[in-house]
Amino acid sequence: MRVSMKAMLITTLASSLAIGTAVRAQSLTQDTKKAADKTADVTKDTSKDVAHGTKKAAVKTADVTKDTSKDVAHGTTKAAKKTGHAVDTGAKDTGKAVKKGADKTADAVK
Repeated sequence: MRVSMKAMLITTLASSLAIGTAVRAQSLTQDTKKAADKTADVTKDTSKDVAHGTKKAAVKTADVTKDTSKDVAHGTTKAAKKTGHAVDTGAKDTGKAVKKGADKTADAVK
């Protein structure tokens, strides 16, 4: 009976060790899964933040481009008006000078 008790004790001890190892392996697997899930969540949140930041930057860039385009268009319009005014004034002055020259020529011919 002693031999069978020893065998039973050894079997019980071996079973306990095997069960303990299996429980630790299962716990490690669960911990690894939790860590993987947290990493996935952080990656997802970071991705959302980057996408949101990129969208805000794109909107701001579009706004600045739009404002710059308006400023350029306004500046171009002002420059065109000033050029037109200068051309008009120059043309009037040229016309006056031509008329004056023609009058002097007519007087000289008389």
